[in-house]
Amino acid sequence: MKTAKTTLDLRIVADCDALARRALALFINTGRQAVEKRGRFCVAISRYTPAFFFKHLESVTLSKSLPADKIHLFWVDECCGCRHLESNNYKTSEHIIFRQAGIPAENIHRICSGNCNCSFAASIYEQTIYQVVGGGKNGVPQFDLIMLAMDADAHIASLFPDTYAFFDTRDIVRVIYFMDNRHTRITLTNTVLRSALKIAVLVSGAEKAGILQEVLRSEPDEVKYPIHIIWPILDRVTWLINRNAAGFVHGDGILKTIQPRNLQSGQINKRLWQVLESQA
Repeated sequence: MKTAKTTLDLRIVADCDALARRALALFINTGRQAVEKRGRFCVAISRYTPAFFFKHLESVTLSKSLPADKIHLFWVDECCGCRHLESNNYKTSEHIIFRQAGIPAENIHRICSGNCNCSFAASIYEQTIYQVVGGGKNGVPQFDLIMLAMDADAHIASLFPDTYAFFDTRDIVRVIYFMDNRHTRITLTNTVLRSALKIAVLVSGAEKAGILQEVLRSEPDEVKYPIHIIWPILDRVTWLINRNAAGFVHGDGILKTIQPRNLQSGQINKRLWQVLESQA
């Protein structure tokens, strides 16, 4: 798997609050640019986005920096079931983003999975994305920004290790079933993630430090490390990592960048790790 020619954009911040503020700044700046160029801002947010982000969004007057009525907000993934489940995004979108940030209700495109017909809900959500975001490059919708959070097993969206979802190159939304007691999920697929104009990956918490090391050291393996699905588009990815998650790096700020021209992703990981270790 080849990656684009790029300078990797990895940024270390002090704590979760600083990470949320940096993520919000990226949200606003990317949104402003999108509105200037295309007259709207289409953004998808992961259900694992840190709560601090929403708290800061709640307190920002978007109209002064980004017209709230130009924002079209989608969710990267959702639990399939009653909309009032604690693990469901419905409450967050209704009570925080809509009421406090001023985004019009009709511009918040939630995954309507409350009827528990997951396949139907995924189909409707996919249609909504095509209608609002459009076909984009090669017929695949292009979000202006997709905000992802990497979990302790290296999954992003609801694309978990050792699932078959990575082999779906046709759908942009699909249902993820589990054999255990986890809720069925509806998620954007790698196809639409890779099509995004900009991706932000948020990594926070000391429990992520080990997996972050593995992700950066290992040869590309999308099934074992789902986050590796974005390796071909690293030139469009900004990593925001708090100090606990990036325990191998001291201090705040932007990490030294590298130029991985025409290298295999595994070689990129090796060189990147050498840079990171030199910073410690």
